[in-house]
Amino acid sequence: MKTIAIDVGDLLTVLGQDEVGRRIGEVPGVESVSVDHETERATVRYDETRIKVAEIKSLVQRSGRVAEPPAASTVEGHDGHAAAEALPAKSEPAPSHSGHRSHNKHEGHSPLMFRDRFWLSLALTVPVVIWSAHIQELLGYRAPEFPGSDWIGPVLSTVVFLYGGLVFLQGALRELRSRLPGMMTLISLAITVAFLFSWVVQLRLIEADALWWELATLVTIMLLGHWIEMRSINQAEGALKELAKLLPDTATRITDGGEENVAVSALRNGDLVLVRPGESIPADGLVRKGESDIDEAMITGESRPVKKREGDEVIAATINGEGSLRVEVTGTGDKTKLSGIMRLVADAQTSKSRAQHLADRAARLLTVGAIGAAVVTFGAWQLAGAAIDFSVVRMVTVLVIACPHALGLAVPLVVAISTTLGARNGLLVRDRRGLEEARDLDTVVFDKTGTLTLGEFRVVAMSVAESLAEDEALRIASGIEAESQHPIARGIVKTAEDKDIAVPSADAFRAITGKGVAATIDGVEYHMGGPALLRAEDVQVPPALLEAAGAAADRGQAAIYLVRSGKALAVFAVADAIREESREAIAALHERGIEVAMLTGDAQAVADAVAKELGIDTVFAEVLPEDKASKIRELQAQGKKVAMIGDGVNDAPALATADIGIAIGAGADVAVEAGHIVLVRSDPRDIPRIITLSRATYRKMTQNLWLAAGYNIFAIPLAAGVLAPWGILLTPAVGAVLMSASTVVVAINAQLLKRVKL
Repeated sequence: MKTIAIDVGDLLTVLGQDEVGRRIGEVPGVESVSVDHETERATVRYDETRIKVAEIKSLVQRSGRVAEPPAASTVEGHDGHAAAEALPAKSEPAPSHSGHRSHNKHEGHSPLMFRDRFWLSLALTVPVVIWSAHIQELLGYRAPEFPGSDWIGPVLSTVVFLYGGLVFLQGALRELRSRLPGMMTLISLAITVAFLFSWVVQLRLIEADALWWELATLVTIMLLGHWIEMRSINQAEGALKELAKLLPDTATRITDGGEENVAVSALRNGDLVLVRPGESIPADGLVRKGESDIDEAMITGESRPVKKREGDEVIAATINGEGSLRVEVTGTGDKTKLSGIMRLVADAQTSKSRAQHLADRAARLLTVGAIGAAVVTFGAWQLAGAAIDFSVVRMVTVLVIACPHALGLAVPLVVAISTTLGARNGLLVRDRRGLEEARDLDTVVFDKTGTLTLGEFRVVAMSVAESLAEDEALRIASGIEAESQHPIARGIVKTAEDKDIAVPSADAFRAITGKGVAATIDGVEYHMGGPALLRAEDVQVPPALLEAAGAAADRGQAAIYLVRSGKALAVFAVADAIREESREAIAALHERGIEVAMLTGDAQAVADAVAKELGIDTVFAEVLPEDKASKIRELQAQGKKVAMIGDGVNDAPALATADIGIAIGAGADVAVEAGHIVLVRSDPRDIPRIITLSRATYRKMTQNLWLAAGYNIFAIPLAAGVLAPWGILLTPAVGAVLMSASTVVVAINAQLLKRVKL
């Protein structure tokens, strides 16, 4: 897969954001497209074996006059990263309305604007309704009369139309300029028809009843519906944007002259900052001095504080625990992990899934159908001999009630919520298609090293002589190996540290060439090494230790002996340690009926040992990096839907080949974007969580599409007056209530996605 960023600024003014995305997205070979109205660029992910970049550009140029980009970035494997680099930086980490940005009807709008217009319109609508002759007759009361009271309805309704309805008229103008008539067009048609018809009646050009109270209540209720909608969307995205507020305003920078308080924006790479207990970390960095537990829940979703020591990485906006840290700054501003996460989420919320394209197409068809139905309704009632005001009311009601508002909101709101929910749990959705299709996975392929295992040596098993405790043997061994830089030696030391065993100081450390090392611990000399050491020094090995060493060899693990005075005291099996989380992850996948496979370049014996311990179904061992993609294709040739889980670097070809590529371990570098989904944590348990989120998201999308479509199937005939012979008629205001209610129902149903436990 490759990605290209194309300038579509001129095309946006001709066709609009939604149509640009639709036209490019329907080209064979294009996997996904994200159109950013702010940067005026389209980020296109495509299969280079099916379509060339020149063909995509040609399509765009045929659609309208398009300025050629100065440089279109394409990178195989890390395509998303290249695309991100091609885009200019934004001042805000996430757009205010990105989840719904594909629908330009709310461009530049805010919940506060709709709120203010709603309350003022409501205040003006109340007297219109009170002095409406129709309402007085209906409710059996008489409003006070005074000079000019007859003009309360016309004047105040006109103000409501011009003030409250302006936002809809402007939205309709944008839709028509983009040649994409939609919800704003229908609302504007309805209120404009009602407004013009009422003035024609008011000027007594025809004999009929004016629709002043219907017009005022219609505009007011529509404003209320949009206010509720935008509040729902902002709440969906606001949780993630709250993370940006966790960054402190100032930091304590350490200089040669002492400490100084500076603005976080003044920090530069290489600066040394002091982070006191309870403070937020001001920038990404490395711990240079100190030890503390860091709360990273807001970034990684990890509920437990993470121990940080000298040399460990820390992330901006996470919360320091009880220790004091000195941190060397490695990333500030938009170069922090937090900013990278925000950008990925923003991109995911603007990328369109197939369900979104389906909903958009249905909304467009519904718009055209609604206009047609309104015209037919008016004509039919006129042919039936109805009064013109009755026919106009029926037409206006159809236009209002058929607004594809709920249909247009059905998918984008779910997208906003699911993307934010994923991000808050350490699941960064880079391409919506990946999350949408994860529900259908039947095979998950893990890269072994660094994914199922730590990618570092650890003591995975040990056996000791009867006279020695395991912790004591490990303490002595770690002291001896602490002076060595060999990976196995570092693994033994790290195992002791993981168990909070104090590593003792060693004296007289020396290497025994080709055999091992020797050192003195607590005044006693010890040797450590493998079988070569045993042979060279004729070491006596108890049968239990020999048996343990043989079992380690069968598993492809190194056996390292601890020797004192020519006798073996312990044997350590050292290997790439399996993550504790891997067992739980694979069990969870099996519970979901998903087959698990493992890819590794290790020897068959090593791979089989790991697979046996974890319960993996299929093993591909001794596979070169360039051959991993072919193994994925083998599984796909069997008709399987395959996800590849890897580190996003060595596994890039396999990640790109799989139906869904998932880059694990993104906490070290958020910019690793070789797959559809990037994981902040190096935790394989996040894979079943992705599937859970995918299935829950799809359920909500399906439910919302049925709720929206079912409402229109029922409501349009009712608005047209098919039940009029039985005395059942809807006014435009009631139609607006039903339309707004359907939107609210869809919004509430989408919000229920937040209850999903990942």
